[in-house]
Amino acid sequence: MVSGLINPNPIVYEKKECRVRSVPSNVDEYAVEPIDQLEIFDILSLPNICVDIKDPEHPYSLEELKVITEDAIEVDDKNSYVRVTFTPTVEHCSMATVIGLCLRVKLMRSLPSRYKVDIRVAPGTHATEAAVNKQLNDKERVAAALENPNLVAMVDECLAQSFA
Repeated sequence: MVSGLINPNPIVYEKKECRVRSVPSNVDEYAVEPIDQLEIFDILSLPNICVDIKDPEHPYSLEELKVITEDAIEVDDKNSYVRVTFTPTVEHCSMATVIGLCLRVKLMRSLPSRYKVDIRVAPGTHATEAAVNKQLNDKERVAAALENPNLVAMVDECLAQSFA
């Protein structure tokens, strides 16, 4: 955890119940199925099915802090495009880039490589929104960030399977 919390008392929300998708018996189990908004949200938020992404400062998930919501995910499976818009808990959050990087890494590890992933800060929710968006969606900057062992360790900690 980071010392000197930026948001020492975040509002914590209840997580959604885990939904189990039913698969019709006449569906070919090897067929490629389209990816939709719910599946992306599940990738980013459900423990056991995938990894629940932890906030870099607090022992809560991004879903519990309403940093990510299902409604803020756009998927265009036909064009292999995913956009995730997240909302930092405070407008001066210095962890916004780390949070966005965690979302990008999780999706890079989970989705087929044909997908273009766009990670954005919700409009009007961060003091340096344009700079964060530019950094999170620049391939060279993301690659450079993922070469930094300290930053990769922080991302891996946020993506770890279990946390308090």
